[in-house]
Amino acid sequence: MALKITHECINCDVCEPECPNEAIFQGIEIYQIDPNLCTECVGHFDKPQCVAVCPVDCIPLDPEHPETQEQLLQKYRRLTTLTR
Repeated sequence: MALKITHECINCDVCEPECPNEAIFQGIEIYQIDPNLCTECVGHFDKPQCVAVCPVDCIPLDPEHPETQEQLLQKYRRLTTLTR
């Protein structure tokens, strides 16, 4: 699944630079995650880096975007091939 940022977000700016896919961006009120770019850091790290640095624990899985580990790995491969 992609991750999402909930309204508990305090806009502390620590998650955005940690995302290796540049999936996190400043929304109108809070940071948001583009589900088309989020791989939960699969292919980059063992754990999602945004979740690891979030001080308020506001980045859960997004049930509206279910994906298997294999689908996340395929997305990672597609994204990294596009950026080379």
